[in-house]
Amino acid sequence: MEAGSIAFWVVATLVVLALLFDFMNGFHDAANSIATVVSTGVLKPQQAVLFAAFFNVVAISIFQLKVASMIGKGIVEPGVVDHHVVFGALIGAITWNVITWWYGIPSSSSHALIGGIMGAVMAKAGVGKLVGAGILKTVVFIFVSPFMGYVLGSLMMVGVAWVFRRTSPMRVDRWFRRMQLVSAGLYSLGHGGNDAQKTIGIIWMLLVASGYMAAADKAPPNWVIWSCYTAIGLGTMFGGWRIVKTMGQRLTKLKPVGGFCAETGGAITLFTATALGIPVSTTHTITGAIVGVGSVRSAGSVRWGLASNIVWAWIFTIPAAAFVAGMFYWLSMSMF
Repeated sequence: MEAGSIAFWVVATLVVLALLFDFMNGFHDAANSIATVVSTGVLKPQQAVLFAAFFNVVAISIFQLKVASMIGKGIVEPGVVDHHVVFGALIGAITWNVITWWYGIPSSSSHALIGGIMGAVMAKAGVGKLVGAGILKTVVFIFVSPFMGYVLGSLMMVGVAWVFRRTSPMRVDRWFRRMQLVSAGLYSLGHGGNDAQKTIGIIWMLLVASGYMAAADKAPPNWVIWSCYTAIGLGTMFGGWRIVKTMGQRLTKLKPVGGFCAETGGAITLFTATALGIPVSTTHTITGAIVGVGSVRSAGSVRWGLASNIVWAWIFTIPAAAFVAGMFYWLSMSMF
């Protein structure tokens, strides 16, 4: 077999692996989009995943590819990326996603991918090939995105309580059952817009490194964009029910008004980050917003022990995915 043919099939296999990660991203993060709308009883689970998947894909027509550009060019120096780096990064991210899904822990697929890229690059060329500014933005938003979600969710909850203070609870519940469909749609748009672009970014990086694209300053092919948005939408359709239970039922008890406030606060955070080209965790964002809404009622309504376990998973995501990615980079080098 000619070298060119080998290169083509290696690239094709890695593209399929990247789309598998994208599918798992949607599967793992389905809870982010639907946990609140399911736990409040506004939609049945089967309806919710179809609803969220639809808006995941619709996001293709709304957001520019700024997050994809950050992943493709802003985390590591493009010249250091090769097939082995991409393989290690994807396996590191997928492994961490499977582990956290199995235990029902809402961790970040986004940071797992970034950790995977970092680990594979460090295994190949050391820390010097990482782009400090891009990594700093990503690390800062590990804390900023849940804080923004917390603040916006809690402020909206306070504002809604004041506006509807003379309205009967039954009317409020009936009104926000309708409004929650809007907020869930917006959050699913933000989820698709930010998360699908991360896989676009790594395929973009792969195509440039393998010579199938001339330069990283050109936009990725349309087939890459469409396949990534479709993959995350399909993953969302299948849903990660273990995590839905943690997010929508165990962390705090939500009513439709609380679900609306959490989703809207989270959606504003995601729209802002995507416009700035910053890859954030939809998991961190909605968790912060749910905790913010719950804490407005009373601090005791939030299960802080569970919340602290979730935060520990956030802290370990990047180093854990990086470690696995580094190991698989070396395994790939020894095998191929």
